[in-house]
Amino acid sequence: MRQIVLDTETTGLEPTEGHRIIEIGCVEIVNRRLTGNRLHEYLQPDREIDPRAIEVHGISNEFLLDKPRFGDVVDRFLEFIDGAELIIHNAPFDVGFINHELALAEARVRRIEDICEILDTLVLARRMHPGSRNSLDALCKRYQVDASGRVLHGAVLDAGLLADVYLTMTGGQVTLGLEQQGPELESPEIQVRATRRAGALRVVEPSEEERAAHAQMVALLDKSAGGPCHWHRLDG
Repeated sequence: MRQIVLDTETTGLEPTEGHRIIEIGCVEIVNRRLTGNRLHEYLQPDREIDPRAIEVHGISNEFLLDKPRFGDVVDRFLEFIDGAELIIHNAPFDVGFINHELALAEARVRRIEDICEILDTLVLARRMHPGSRNSLDALCKRYQVDASGRVLHGAVLDAGLLADVYLTMTGGQVTLGLEQQGPELESPEIQVRATRRAGALRVVEPSEEERAAHAQMVALLDKSAGGPCHWHRLDG
């Protein structure tokens, strides 16, 4: 299963008002593991950046003067994301801008929805944590993802943070932080010892509501992992 965590920075908030993308960051995940492959581009927007946008991402007009335009990198961008599931926080914002740029560039693809599935982590987080703050900063804090270097927004930085948050919120840690030292460590297993206890154990059966909530969460994990998760073994 190939997924691309994607983020953009822009000159402002509305593509319908002529605002453009000035930075794209993409981070690749394959089978729930970060591969190290990424795509990162700064772009010349051919317009001024709103001062309030500069306060958010810190990218100046002068910095972008010698950068390529979206049309110069569109083929490389489409090749990188083609066929993947895009993981985006507040997806309508980024998708709207990207589709606007694709139309302006008269690209072979006019809607990224035509070549990619899209998962909005903001929607996912709101379902998992209703009533809580679910900004990227809030999720990093909740899932103990180190965002101390995020003084300003940045597309590739934010994509990397979102990748860590997504992998944690949809299935816990992907690795235990142990470096692979040989074939014997490719599929590490944790052994659990059974402990004898005096007396009979009290078994508490879940309610129908709890069973339904469990089934809903397992279905979500299946979708995120691209296949049946280990919980199915316990449901039998």
